[in-house]
Amino acid sequence: MDDRQRYDRATAALEPPFAILDLAAMRANAADLVRRAAGKPIRVASKSVRSRAVLERILAMDGFRGIMAFTLPEALWLAGQGFTDILVAYPTADRHALAALAADPRAAAEIAITVDSREQLDFVEKAVSGAHPRAELRLSLDVDAGYVALGGKFRAGALRSPVREPHQAADLATAIAKRPGLRLVGVMAYEAQIAGVGDDPPGNAAFARVVRLMQARSARELIVRRGRIVHAVRQIADLEFVNGGGTGSIETTVREKAVTEVAAGSGFFHPRLFDFYRRFSGRPAALFALPVVRRPGPDTVTVLGGGYLASGPPGPSRLPQPYLPAGLRYAQDEGAGEVQTPLLGQAAQELRVGDRVWFRHAKAGEMCERFDTLHLVDGDTVTESVPTYRGEGRTFL
Repeated sequence: MDDRQRYDRATAALEPPFAILDLAAMRANAADLVRRAAGKPIRVASKSVRSRAVLERILAMDGFRGIMAFTLPEALWLAGQGFTDILVAYPTADRHALAALAADPRAAAEIAITVDSREQLDFVEKAVSGAHPRAELRLSLDVDAGYVALGGKFRAGALRSPVREPHQAADLATAIAKRPGLRLVGVMAYEAQIAGVGDDPPGNAAFARVVRLMQARSARELIVRRGRIVHAVRQIADLEFVNGGGTGSIETTVREKAVTEVAAGSGFFHPRLFDFYRRFSGRPAALFALPVVRRPGPDTVTVLGGGYLASGPPGPSRLPQPYLPAGLRYAQDEGAGEVQTPLLGQAAQELRVGDRVWFRHAKAGEMCERFDTLHLVDGDTVTESVPTYRGEGRTFL
């Protein structure tokens, strides 16, 4: 039985649109992440999962420890649900959430918030000034891990922190140490230009060589700079963790002695954007099904919905991938639609009204913002149906 037959059989009682998670594929992906991490713990990036029940399953596996959350309200909710060791990987400007954190010693002991400037420190202190008594807030320093060359004329990597050099990190660590009620416990640096950029893009061999060259040089530069930054900060603060990497760079990041843990999220679901890496391969685990509702022509079908575009630079790479049956493509002048999506190709000839077309989202967790339930498939059976964040009424972004 092929995957399409298996998924169709498992979900025969369900009416699309709906989303599934193939548990066997997810377990295989998780095992590969652990293998690549070579003994260092993996912090689970919740933004790529967005289901409390699935996060619990992942954290019950060997090799995974802690959550990398994307907003402070999310972290507070997860802490209230019993999750521990939560790093909010992005700075917050949510005054109410900061006040709630400062007023809750139990949550404050489990959550670390990210900062990268004195301006943020001022904001945090003002937001929590009304809390009495006030819990100590645990902070993580975000460092720019981007690659810069040609005297600053070339840059690769996410535009994140203004802190790039050891002296800048040390200065901010010193500023934190001077503020009562704030304690620096961690450093993180996300090398997006390695972890989030595939080194084997299709159809452009010359560009692939440029990507590989950039990534190799970036990795060499970062291992030295990150090591110096961590050394400088450790002279000032007793760090509990140094976080780096992502699904696409685990095996290179764990080689750095300064890094104590790596992060991963997309690797569990293996969305479309993660097909284009030479260093690893995964199994598509998260999919959604849309029903065929029209047949405009012999080589064309129309499915309901489908306009689930991923974030990032606009372009074809951000579209969901028509996955099963293989061989379907978008109409060039329509793409993925808000209410309906035409699909072209020889495979359309065999599809009838009511059949399913299975899609993969370009990114991982954003699929769960469209669906309130993940149906967990093991073999050819739905073993459980669990809510996403949206299904629990939680839309943090």
